[in-house]
Amino acid sequence: MNVIRKPHLRSEEGSTLPLIAIFTALALAMVLVAASASSLYLSRARLFSLADGAALSGAESYELEGVAVLDGEVRATLDSGSIVAAVQEYLDLAPSADGFDELSVIRAETSDGRSAIVTLAATWHPPVLSPLMPDGVLIEVTSTARSVFQ
Repeated sequence: MNVIRKPHLRSEEGSTLPLIAIFTALALAMVLVAASASSLYLSRARLFSLADGAALSGAESYELEGVAVLDGEVRATLDSGSIVAAVQEYLDLAPSADGFDELSVIRAETSDGRSAIVTLAATWHPPVLSPLMPDGVLIEVTSTARSVFQ
């Protein structure tokens, strides 16, 4: 009678250690990417909020001589020079402007004499330096505000 022998199976002792190391590294990488993505999103939201305030400040920068009644409606006429000055003054006084690296005004103007258009840019840096994320990303947001008399 022939007996078929099974080959001796190797011991599996210690084979889970590489899996644990790989999954730990993968989990750490996922946490770093999620934290960086959240930080980028929150920085963009803060910059957009700052741009909203700057645009509103620019929209309210009209001179009283520029207010007129046209077709039964009170309208203020804006000029780009006063918008630029109002936006710069707002950014100088806003405490939230201090939290951005390389904050700059890309655009502060009016296209129709009634709306203030403001574009701000800043550089975002990840909260934890990692080879998975870039060192810095340029964030640019645009906000528009209009003065309305009621």
